[in-house]
Amino acid sequence: MKKKMVSVLMTAILIAIPVTPALAQTSPDTVKEKAQGLASKIVSDYGVSGMQYAIMDHGSIVLSDSAGVYDRATKAPITKDTMFGIGSVSKMYVTAATMMLADSNKIDIDKPLITYIKEFKMADDRYKEITPRMLMNHSSGLYGTHYGNSVLFDDNDTENHDKLLARLQTENLKSNPGESSVYCNDGFQLLEILIERVSGLSYSKFLETYISTPLHLSSTKTPLDAFDRGRLVKTYFPMMEQALPVENVNTIGAGGIYSTAEELSKFAEVLIGKQPDILSEKSAKSMQSHEYRKGVWVSEETNTFNYGLGWDAVRLAPFSDYGITALSKGGDSIMYHAALTTLPEHEISIAVLSSRGSSFVNSLFASNVLLEYARSKGIIKELLPEKTFKPSLKVDMPSDLQSYTGLYGSVGNTVNLEIKNGEIDLPALVGAPIPPQKYVYTGNGQFKNKDGDVTISFDKQKNGKTYVKLIAYINKPGLGQAVKATYEYQKLESNPLSQTMRTKWEHRDGKQYYALDEKISSIFYYLPSGLNVSINIDHGYASGTKIVDENKAVNVFDIPILNGTDAFDLLFYNVNDTEHLKLGGRTYISEDGIQPIDKGNSSISTIPVSGQAVWYKIDKKTANRVMTVKVPGSGGFAVYDANGMVVNFSKVTNNHSVVLPEGGMIVFGGNKGDRFKINLKNK
Repeated sequence: MKKKMVSVLMTAILIAIPVTPALAQTSPDTVKEKAQGLASKIVSDYGVSGMQYAIMDHGSIVLSDSAGVYDRATKAPITKDTMFGIGSVSKMYVTAATMMLADSNKIDIDKPLITYIKEFKMADDRYKEITPRMLMNHSSGLYGTHYGNSVLFDDNDTENHDKLLARLQTENLKSNPGESSVYCNDGFQLLEILIERVSGLSYSKFLETYISTPLHLSSTKTPLDAFDRGRLVKTYFPMMEQALPVENVNTIGAGGIYSTAEELSKFAEVLIGKQPDILSEKSAKSMQSHEYRKGVWVSEETNTFNYGLGWDAVRLAPFSDYGITALSKGGDSIMYHAALTTLPEHEISIAVLSSRGSSFVNSLFASNVLLEYARSKGIIKELLPEKTFKPSLKVDMPSDLQSYTGLYGSVGNTVNLEIKNGEIDLPALVGAPIPPQKYVYTGNGQFKNKDGDVTISFDKQKNGKTYVKLIAYINKPGLGQAVKATYEYQKLESNPLSQTMRTKWEHRDGKQYYALDEKISSIFYYLPSGLNVSINIDHGYASGTKIVDENKAVNVFDIPILNGTDAFDLLFYNVNDTEHLKLGGRTYISEDGIQPIDKGNSSISTIPVSGQAVWYKIDKKTANRVMTVKVPGSGGFAVYDANGMVVNFSKVTNNHSVVLPEGGMIVFGGNKGDRFKINLKNK
């Protein structure tokens, strides 16, 4: 999730293409062996402490297994009853629940959302056009995600859910509703609220009553349910052996459900229309509709993403290469990761859950194992080989392509893209898997990297915007090949600033801003501290947003498919002569307004009436001294080094004594009036 301008939220972005060609039909034992081998590889090489998987075939579990451990300390194994968070796969439950209301004629998914949520309002008048369908296919035009107090340790506070409608009232849309589909968590939070308004039940109670009880799901729960938290697999941060407290994703509709692989694969029976007493076959089929084709979309059909209703993909490769319809949904919270893939025409589904890792890795596993299972049943005769590439051969570039030189950006950043002598240098793409490299013109409007496995082109869409299009094949050792087709950048117009505005914004370049209203139980305190603002002063952009006055910059991006990066506006203002920043419903304070911690041997820090966190700098006078804190029951603190990396977070470690690193930061949080007694001494 987001700690800088770009959110790292997280769903699967790549798909598997199987590695080994084979000709003969295989046995179920071969499928089991392949699954075990891949699972062991993932645990040993991909940062996963434990994983669990299950295949459902025509209503029966035919494979259920695990790898890794439930608890590193005891080496206790994972069992079929061990529970995991399923992240954004939770969106399939709220989508199904919405369609269940449509089945009973309580809602029409194509009527405006305001028909059912009367208090839903936004500053942008186009909000009145948003429908439940647009929430389910990511085309509402909403900015993305309100992360504030959404992921908490041992804390199921519903503040994020309760304040969403109020926060949306001051916000705009980034596109016309229905125009393009851009991944959006808030849409599924609104569906959660819709279900509560229409049914009269809490969302957790609705799931229990209409899904878990009739399906006999005893391990499918939300953070608001009462259940044995000891059944949840232990989670860990890298380079740390101590297990973390339970992670609660309190945006339940978007990502908050816990389950097991067996129960998730059983729920897939609902999604493919095989439980008509719960969800009609008609509604299940409509969830598989090719919603992505209705608006602006990257043209490639072989892709990870091609949205249905709830589904990330309704035409998932490589299954489409075999003439098989495959549906998929991936999910990532901070600590849990999940993938669900189903072949509706064959009534086969696989669920893969893990502690650490990524939904990307889980999806690779799911595709490989499911293809092997399909081969064992004679559904396919052989596995297709990996795609191979020839080194790129540069050819003369048409002069008209030179016009694509200019300023481009994506959420959080801008880049000056220069086409020179038929060559383009680009930074890392797809987050990082594709490194910075040179692309040369190879004909047909395409630029390719040296190896020929990554293709760049320019695409002017019907919304009038020009995008940098990416088609990439990526190899993951031991897991196979992956492919992605998407838009990486959007072309921007330069935005010249007056000298007064330049001076104002230049002062903010490179500054760090620190969250004030995040609860001290938030998992975000375990991520790098500080949010960095970067200014492209010559073109008039701030962290990818367009500067409109001395204190405000607004989102300009509408990039279809864009996943894990949520749009935002920047609004700066002063409180007691200290600059603050409002972003995505969160409040931040500038590093300039943060004072060094008291250098005396004893001091007290008190949480103000506002309840906001209190930050301090660690200067040379306090660096390398031992800080011991007497912490109130509702409070906690975190210490960071000069690079913003956490040194100690008391809510996790229960350690109240720490050596202060020079140039670092300290944050105290709790209830208003909480007092922290601080003692400093030399080592």
